[in-house]
Amino acid sequence: MATPAQWLEGARPRTLPAAVAPVLAGTGVAAFLDQAVWWKALLALVVSLALQVGVNYANDYSDGIRGTDENRVGPIRLVGSAAATARSVKLAAFGCFGVAAVVGLVLAATTSWWLVLLGLACIVAAWFYTGGKSPYGYHALGEVMVFVFFGLVAVVGTTYVQTSTLDAESLVPSLYAGIGVGALACAILVANNLRDIPTDRVAGKRTLAVVLGEERTRALFALLLAAAAISLLALALATTWWALLGLVYLLPAVPAARVVLNGTTGRELVPVLQKTGVAELLYATGVFAGLLVGVTS
Repeated sequence: MATPAQWLEGARPRTLPAAVAPVLAGTGVAAFLDQAVWWKALLALVVSLALQVGVNYANDYSDGIRGTDENRVGPIRLVGSAAATARSVKLAAFGCFGVAAVVGLVLAATTSWWLVLLGLACIVAAWFYTGGKSPYGYHALGEVMVFVFFGLVAVVGTTYVQTSTLDAESLVPSLYAGIGVGALACAILVANNLRDIPTDRVAGKRTLAVVLGEERTRALFALLLAAAAISLLALALATTWWALLGLVYLLPAVPAARVVLNGTTGRELVPVLQKTGVAELLYATGVFAGLLVGVTS
């Protein structure tokens, strides 16, 4: 039986900034438009967190039963380490998806019912990242889906449930914010997959990092960090210069990029994941604060 501490570690709390960041950024856009609905923002946060923890448990289950995690160098995997049964981890994943679905239904009922289809797409994408017979995470598409769902969809969706509109006034800034948040979420996954290249190759897991190789994966990490800065500039031009408070993300991002570009491998890349997660959270917090200040100034 896994201990509560092991279940917590299996939920991979260091990845949770990737769930909080898009809700902060999307709510910031809604607030800038003077249309923030705070209780809906809170529900959107619950959905995002539940999906993130759910996908973490789902990955633990699917990779564990495939044997992908047998020589893992990162944080504990419950199934791979035999700390918990595959069935219990699978149930935990679907329990989280269930929470996301129920809370998402409340948002759909109070906004628009087509959001049910979007929520279903999010759950399907979360499961088939490493689940099913042909998971897209094993075919170099993980970063693409993270960018789409934990960047564009999450930020634009958070803004939409509060503004109830997808006109240019709300869509353009939320897209810019979504690009930046999505780029940093991708950077977390890129760093993770860079660390796991040796074991993923042995296990037959063709992540984007395996396909690109170490050198180009390191360059991609730096490119994603730069893309976040460019999208932030675009957001500032579309809204207020106060949005550039998001540049605070560079404080942890630059040291993380230095470690990656210096050729660090294995366990020494684990702190990079934490720094990049903090960078994403700071990015979104800066955007949120800047847009709040901008609307009141």
